[in-house]
Amino acid sequence: MTIQPPALHLTTVETRQAVRIEITGDLDYDTADLLLEEATARLSARPGLEDLHLHCAGIGMVDSMGLSILLMIRRRADAARVRLHLDDRPAQLDQLLGITGTLEYLTAQPATGAAATHRDAAASPTPATAAERRARAGSPTGPDATT
Repeated sequence: MTIQPPALHLTTVETRQAVRIEITGDLDYDTADLLLEEATARLSARPGLEDLHLHCAGIGMVDSMGLSILLMIRRRADAARVRLHLDDRPAQLDQLLGITGTLEYLTAQPATGAAATHRDAAASPTPATAAERRARAGSPTGPDATT
């Protein structure tokens, strides 16, 4: 008797300004690329897209590859200036995202527009010189470090 892993089923619904991908099944090494391909195709096919909703209620198990794919989709959505939503997350997904420290990153809304670009530029530190980077790399850090 051979046990087949649950298949990943994706159902995509498009509206004028949003795409919703309903995910059913495990998001793992064997299946996660399917979600990445679908999300990437929708992001590239719709230049005016505002929101990408991943409906997660039907997700079963998520392994490290599944998490990696969610992070990749977030980066691609940010690059396309599309808001990513992880809707109806099951408790086990929230737990995984909490343990890995990715919950806030995956669920926070990206900064958009000119005001955000200006704010981000103002908040970013000035680039360090090569000498400053070398000095920092050689200096100890942590509670036992002396200044």
